[in-house]
Order: sequence, then structure tokens, then C-alpha cells
Amino acid sequence: MKTILSILLIAIATTVTAQPIDREAVVRRNNPHITSLDTLASLTVGNGGFAFTVDATGLQSFPKMYSQGVPLGTMSDWGWHSFDNPNAYRPEEALKAYDFGRGKTEFYATQFKEAGRQHGSSEWYRANPHRMHLGAVGLELDPQLVTDVNQTLDLWTGMIDSHFTYGGHRYHVQTACHPERDMIATRIVSKGKKTITLTFPYPTGKHSDDACDWDEWERNITSFEGMGNTCTDTLKRILDGQSRFDKADYFVALHWDEGHRSYVNLKGNTPLWNHQHFSIADADSAVAFTCEFFQEKDPSRPVLTFDEVMAASAKYWKDYWTKGGITDFSACTDPRAKELERRVILSQYLLAVNDGGDTPPQETGLTYNSWFGKFHLEMTWWHMAQFALWGHPAILEHALDWYLTVMPVAKDIAHRQGFDGVRWMKMTDPSGTEAPSKVGSFLIWQQPHPIYLAELLYRVSDSQGKQRLINKYGKMVDQTALFMKSFATYDHENDRYTLRGCIPAQETLRADSTVNPPFELSYWHFAMEIAQQWRTRQGQDRLPEWDELINRISPLAFRDSLYLAAETAPQTYSDIRFTSDHMAVLGAVGILPSTPQADPAIMKKTLDWVLEKWNWDKTWGWDFPMTAMCAARLGEPQKAIDALLMPQRTNTYLPNGHNYQDGRLRCYLPGNGGLLTAVAMMCAGWDGEDKHNPGFPDDGSWDVKWEGLSPLP
Repeated sequence: MKTILSILLIAIATTVTAQPIDREAVVRRNNPHITSLDTLASLTVGNGGFAFTVDATGLQSFPKMYSQGVPLGTMSDWGWHSFDNPNAYRPEEALKAYDFGRGKTEFYATQFKEAGRQHGSSEWYRANPHRMHLGAVGLELDPQLVTDVNQTLDLWTGMIDSHFTYGGHRYHVQTACHPERDMIATRIVSKGKKTITLTFPYPTGKHSDDACDWDEWERNITSFEGMGNTCTDTLKRILDGQSRFDKADYFVALHWDEGHRSYVNLKGNTPLWNHQHFSIADADSAVAFTCEFFQEKDPSRPVLTFDEVMAASAKYWKDYWTKGGITDFSACTDPRAKELERRVILSQYLLAVNDGGDTPPQETGLTYNSWFGKFHLEMTWWHMAQFALWGHPAILEHALDWYLTVMPVAKDIAHRQGFDGVRWMKMTDPSGTEAPSKVGSFLIWQQPHPIYLAELLYRVSDSQGKQRLINKYGKMVDQTALFMKSFATYDHENDRYTLRGCIPAQETLRADSTVNPPFELSYWHFAMEIAQQWRTRQGQDRLPEWDELINRISPLAFRDSLYLAAETAPQTYSDIRFTSDHMAVLGAVGILPSTPQADPAIMKKTLDWVLEKWNWDKTWGWDFPMTAMCAARLGEPQKAIDALLMPQRTNTYLPNGHNYQDGRLRCYLPGNGGLLTAVAMMCAGWDGEDKHNPGFPDDGSWDVKWEGLSPLP
């Protein structure tokens, strides 16, 4: 009888355990809910390559008010602009020669302090091209009179539902984005006045801002193209009087649902103006419209209604949440679990909205501009690796395809410095042009990223998909590794390969005095071995010279049983310059699997020192998940949780899910991506680790349920 009872209990327990997660419940219980005009609580709809961020009215009614919070951006992968170049600066004028002891002169695109053409060229190419704001769609309201805000982003359908009171009338605004077209749809219900405004800022070209110059009119022209049909208005945007970088001229089409018409309030009765007001005559009824931004007219493009966009959005997001990975923290007893689940769900949404386009994303996504709107390739792994782990490999593949298009540019960079293969730039734009930088041009840890990301795609693909990926990315992997081999310097005296003449991920170190940064050493070892495997998958032999590098690359330098920030930094633990910024040494075991270069015992002591004594007020959002991944691989799950949820300013997650850094970076998507990568690893583990939830404490307090996650290497 006891045996039968035991079998029944096991069967019941197995049945309970096997119950699928109620994904809709998990997602919707984390819907952001906003109750005020909170400038740090803006909400976004988007499709990965286009995003539209709104205030508490459900539209972009107060762009100036929100400019120093989470700005109300309308941005796309294709929306770029360049200022005139009246001095005819040339890219080669921003190059400077360096000798890093490799027996040749190397030319780097850097910044020059002294006035002159080199300074002018480096500043111009650093700021141009820059991403631009495509236009703000809002309601003409006084923010001081908006009350009783009740706004929710329904993550399951991608729809923002906004209620507020204005002028004694209740307003209800619904907003969504089409999953494939750069189009938003809005319905406004109120008996109050509904004056819809469409305003177009001129680009600022500044380092970090909302990309809105509201004072420039002369070079900021909008032409009324007329009506495509009885319910559609088409506008043409003309910047600087002619097309600029990548077709900066573009079109905007507003389609009003049947029964509603607008009239355009033309300033001075001219067909050219800079500030548009669309007024709705039916003050007592609902009004619905769509607004689409596009580069070229296409008469065959079907007109879509509000209901059609809403339906497309709902289908897309249901598929996204249903087919990808999911985590459920409801059975956890640790009081921090609810907040971790909120961060995970909102990060999944934000990264799909901001990072799912055809180019690598910028660090603030499509929300507002940082670093002139350009993207940083050393951050690509932090943004994009999680898509493979969370069951959305196609989104990662979109961005990885961009590397294929700019390989000729990357090859030119390697060639001008005397290296083989392709050298991936740090700070760039869709063209792949390297932006001059006193730091970025010397970074190397972005170099192995395409190999790692291609490998993640390979691991989650079926046999047919694997072969397709080998055919597609094989050359890119090979050329990336060719550079890595030629960049490493052979040390004859010690019979080893070293890395020098670079700034490591911990950017407080200098290129001219840094040798053998630990994360980069381990990354070279890991990526070169993966590249060899890709050669064999293509039916090619392993290259003996690559194996020589793998076998003879330097071990990680340490002192007093602590790993150093670089072999040339013996003062690591006594100089604040080496204990600030990123604790990149932990990435050598965490982001990467443990290699023969790292001793687990020394890394554990290094982890403990970092947790206790690092200058955590000088860190960035992805430092916390990087630390958590290191702790997890070293068998320290409690430390992993503590690192992931450490109460620090740069580990703050706003009500909308954005990872807040400081007054300049109110959004920082590498933090969100790092969080998802760490959680996937802590749940699904890594190669050689078969324990369930290996990154969470096994004491009953972190009973995390999950589906559809993949392990790290």
C-alpha cells in the first residue's frame, strides 16, 4: 500500500510540475500602470525597427516637458541625417598613427584636441550622421490641467490604454504600433475638444538628447502632398532643402477612419510650413486614425484602419509571448522575486520594441539619442544574445546580417592598420563608418561578438537551420578570427601570445600601457576555438596557426590570489582607476565558460573582493548581470541573486522597465539585455551543468518555473 501511495504521490507531483505556465497571466500581471505625468514613466509601442514613445495622454502631447525624462521619441532604423560639410572634411583627416610595438604603424580614427582640420574632421565624423526624430503626434493640451491619469500598457497585445481628465471631460486614448510597418494607430474617445497636432523638430546632432531642435525653421520644411483618398493626408519632409544621408527626406501619411476628416491649419496659406495642426470637427464622437512614416511612396501599399493595426499588434505580441521563453517567479518566497519577474517581463518587451530591427541598436534604443544616435558594437552582445536564449533567434539574426553588409568597411579598417581579416568598428551607423573616438577605436572586445552570436544561433537551430547558418555566416566567422590571430603578438622570450595596444572593456585603462587584459584573453581563447569548429563544420581543416594561438595565449595575471585588471596593472587593488567602471575580469568566467587560462579558486576570491570592495557607484547596468553570471558559474547562486538585485543607482529599473543610469542615460538597454541573459543562464544553465536552476539558491526560496530557455556555452 505504501508503495502504491508513493507512486501516486510521485505521479501527482509530476503532473503538477508539468503544468504549463499561464503565460498570459505572468505577462499581464506585470503591465506598467501609470497614474501621473511622470516624465520617467513614458511608455513605448514599436516593432523593433520603429518605436513611438508616449506620455500619459497616450500620445506625444508634451515632448518638451518629457525631454529630460524618458523622451517622447519617434525613431526608426532608417531615420538618419547629416549636417552640411562646408569644409569638405575627409575621413582620413581624423586618423592618427600609433606604434604599439607590433613592428608596424597603425592608423586609428581618434579625436584631436588641437584646433585645425584634424580636430574639425574628427568632430564632424563623430557627430554625423546622427539619428533623427521623425515627428511628434499629440493632443493640444495644457499639462497643468491634466488630472486623474490612469494609463496601462497591455504587454500581451502591445496596446497602451490611457485615461485622463481635461477641461471637465474624460478622455480615453488607445495606441498601438503595426508589427511590420512604421505605423501607429490611435483612437480618442471624449466629448471634449480633440485637436491633434503633428509637429516636426529639426535634428540637433548632439551627443545625448531627444534629437529635437524646435527653433530651427529655415532648414525644416514640410510639404503638403495632398490627399491619397478622401480620408488620407500625405506630408513630405524636406531637411536642408535636399536629400541627405540615407534618404533623410521622408513621408508621413495620416489615414482617418471613415466618417472623419481633418483640415490642415496652414501657416500663412502656403503649402510649406513647419508646425501642423489637425483638428477634428466631431467633438462628441470618437475619432481614430493611423499615422505612418516611410521613405518612399508606394501606391500599392494598402491603407490600414485603426482596428486593423490593433488586430495585427495583438496577434504579433501574443505570438511573441507564446512562442518565446518565459519565467514565472510566483512560487518564490524571497521578497525580491516579484521585482525580478517585473524586470524580466518588461525587459523582454523593451528589447523587442527597441532592438529588433535590421541594424545593431543604440544603447538607448529607439527612444532617444545617446552618442549621436549611433550604436556601439561592443554592446551588441549585451543587447542581442538574449534573443537566442529566450526563443527569438530570428530577431538576433536580423542584426547579425548587418555585419555581412559592412564587411568591406571592416576589412578596410583592418588593412589600414596592417592586420588580416576584418576589424569590427566600435561606434558606428548603418553605413559601418567608424566614428572617431579617443577610447572606442582602441577597444577589441567587440571583435569576437559576431562569432559568439553566430554560435548561439547555431546552437538553437535544427539540422537544416544549422547548415543554412554555416553557409551564411561561415566567411564572417573566418574573417573575424583572421584578424584576431593577426592582432595577437607572439612573445618569443616567454613562448606565448599577448594582447597589447588596446583599451579593454574596463575603459579606465590606456591603450599604450595595457598588456593582457583578462576578459579579452579569455574571449580570444573561446572565440578562436569556436572559429575552428566552424571551419570543420564547413568541411575545412583546423588551421595549425590558430591552434597555436589557442594553446599559447597568455594565462590571466594575478597577484595575492586576485586577478589583475591587466598584466601591466599590479596596482589594481590599490588604485581607484582599476576598481571603477566595469569589473571586466569577472566576464572571463561568466559571460564565457571557464577556460584553462582561469583558476576557479582565484576567480572566486576575485569575485568576493569585487562584491565587497568595488566602487559600485561607478558601474554600469550590465555590470550586475555580468557579476551574477560569474557567481553562478562558480557555484555561488546566492551571490548571483544578490548581484543581480544589488540596490545601486545604475541597477534601477523604472516603472516602464528601463534601466536608469543617471541624468544623461535615463535608458540603458544593455542592462536590460544583460539581465535577461543572466536569468536565462541561471535557469537553463550552461554546457556541462545539469542541475535545475543552477544560478538560484536551492533552499526553496527561489522556485523559478520556466519554459523555452536555452543554456549558454
